[in-house]
Amino acid sequence: MKKLIHLIDNLSGIGGWLAGIFMAVGLVISVAEIVYRSFLDKTLYIADEYTGYLMAMLTFMGLAYTLRERGHIRMMFLPHILKGRAHVMFNMVCYLVGFLFCAALTLYTWEFFWDSVVSESQSMQVSETYLAIPQFFLPVGSLLLTLQFAAEFLKGLAQLRGDTQGLRILEEADDLGR
Repeated sequence: MKKLIHLIDNLSGIGGWLAGIFMAVGLVISVAEIVYRSFLDKTLYIADEYTGYLMAMLTFMGLAYTLRERGHIRMMFLPHILKGRAHVMFNMVCYLVGFLFCAALTLYTWEFFWDSVVSESQSMQVSETYLAIPQFFLPVGSLLLTLQFAAEFLKGLAQLRGDTQGLRILEEADDLGR
């Protein structure tokens, strides 16, 4: 079980790195568009389109990493009241609900991606980008998030058993922030 948790945590970390790379590429494209417009009085034509694709890609690829690092916004009223095993069990129920939602999201985004593959959809923009390429990252990111919810659930099981040696388990802080 611990090897599976470590594998999923590592995959989420890779997703986080990819999200950072996509953000950097989007920044480079935006700066290049600004330079072209300001100094050369020209345009790249693809800046808006590709930064939009990159924004969707980085969002989905970074979701699992954000869950792993406890970065998602949470309503903390009940978790602050619950202590000990009740707190862990409450989190496990939340992770189970998140897992089920994200499993459905993964299926939906896979169908969306696969429809573009089958129909060979292309962008209506100047670039005529094959849409399956940016859409590929939606089901991949959704799957990573689904797996991370499963890993967090398994971490909860390990906490209930008292067998957390070697696991990376983060707790929410009581103060603002994390």
